[in-house]
Amino acid sequence: AVTVIQRPAIDKQLIEFVRKYAKKEKGSLNLGKQLLPRLSKEWQEICRKIGIMAKSNANVIVFGASGTGKEQVALQVYLQSVRSQKPYIVVEAGGAGIIGEHDLQSGQSEIYTRIKNYFLQADGGTIIVKNLHLLNLEKQSVLLHILQEEHPDVRVICTAEPYLQDMVMKQTFRTTLLYMLKEYEIAIPSISDVTEDIPVLADTFLRMYADACNEKKKRLDSSALKELRKHPWIGNVRELKNVITQAALDTLGDTITASDLTLSVHGSVEPAVLPLKCPNEESRRITDALIKTRWNKTQASELLNISRNTLNYKIKQYGLVQN
Repeated sequence: AVTVIQRPAIDKQLIEFVRKYAKKEKGSLNLGKQLLPRLSKEWQEICRKIGIMAKSNANVIVFGASGTGKEQVALQVYLQSVRSQKPYIVVEAGGAGIIGEHDLQSGQSEIYTRIKNYFLQADGGTIIVKNLHLLNLEKQSVLLHILQEEHPDVRVICTAEPYLQDMVMKQTFRTTLLYMLKEYEIAIPSISDVTEDIPVLADTFLRMYADACNEKKKRLDSSALKELRKHPWIGNVRELKNVITQAALDTLGDTITASDLTLSVHGSVEPAVLPLKCPNEESRRITDALIKTRWNKTQASELLNISRNTLNYKIKQYGLVQN
């Protein structure tokens, strides 16, 4: 075994570790640390905020749905900052790096030791906490204690999905910790909300594919661009990258048409503000969302317009199981 992945993080982290150890295939694109070029005014505002944050030592949370590029934005805040010459540590909130137990007899906590060590390693620099929403209450308490009582010379930049705000309301995330970490925030929109970014992103992926394969760059015709703009993009930029890469690999000619695109059929789920008055109808909508997203709970919760915590509660309430 090369790592341990906690259940809450499996949707995303498993893919990252498989990609790390699997053999690289033709045309595999690694986005790395770069920010991809985009045209929307929303993205230009994000770039402006990155520049402002680079001049500050304030803690930052980068909010966005899965696949929007939160990690690249968080890293750019560090790379453009006055702390860029100091060390930075990336910590996965739902990963094995901060698993531990508390010894009641000695009062010593493995979790405290692990988190404290990250701060020692990053002294004078930056810690990037990925997927802050996966941090359980015990780890939240440790992190809060270190920040509040020990005042380390470390800047903390976090990424989180939007439902972190719901967790505070449901008392599954500590309010004090949230506002210590959210001295400034950056919100990244889903690409379905900024469709003007889709053509330039797609063209960037085609160029990256051509460079990786040492081939001539292919182009998208008007029919392909029309389909790309219509697609819901639940997986956001990550899903778009995969669609474009597959189309470039499968298309024999220089031009990619709508028929060359393999788009996941997410379907539509009726808008629902849960709970509903009719339990059977509520259960049906949740089941439809889970099936259409292949039991990706993050995507299903977005379709249903509810938090992932609420979705997990409803799954248990109705005894829903994956077939």
